[in-house]
Amino acid sequence: MEKKSWEEFSWEWFKALILAGLITVLLRNFIFIPMTIEGSSMIPTFQQNDQIIVNTIFDVERFDLVVFYDSSNRTLVKRVVGLPGEKIRYENDQLYINDEEIEEEFLDNDLVNNAGGIWTSDFTLEELTGTQVISEGEYFVLGDNRRSSNDSRYFGSIPVDSIIGETSFIYYPFDRMKTVQ
Repeated sequence: MEKKSWEEFSWEWFKALILAGLITVLLRNFIFIPMTIEGSSMIPTFQQNDQIIVNTIFDVERFDLVVFYDSSNRTLVKRVVGLPGEKIRYENDQLYINDEEIEEEFLDNDLVNNAGGIWTSDFTLEELTGTQVISEGEYFVLGDNRRSSNDSRYFGSIPVDSIIGETSFIYYPFDRMKTVQ
């Protein structure tokens, strides 16, 4: 077995460090993007200044937490409530999709339960957008803090190409580190 010289040994380590650095940069900038929450529209799921990881490899499903650009190029986080081709409405604080009652288990928390009154005001998709169903390639999103959220009730459905990714993990502050749904 041939013994490597100090230069060969150093060169091997240098190549390994460069490769590790490149992989880290690619993952951090293109697949797992860190982001800081601003605002209160997703309370209690996310708090102001929570730091989250956004996964850019995603397949949007109902109740996913998505990060997207709105029409004024602001980055927002909201929950997907309606999918393409669906008819949605809220009546007496209850979500209906295609006239079927849908449970929103993520709203079973102290904030909502102790708020009193209606959490999500009544509306139909047609009243808000003039269409009966969500267009193909678009999603209807709402903030979890329904009383204080600028969401699809105000700006309409969001196109799939405005979605940056989905999130399900708070990594800072450490006392709030957790997976969210």
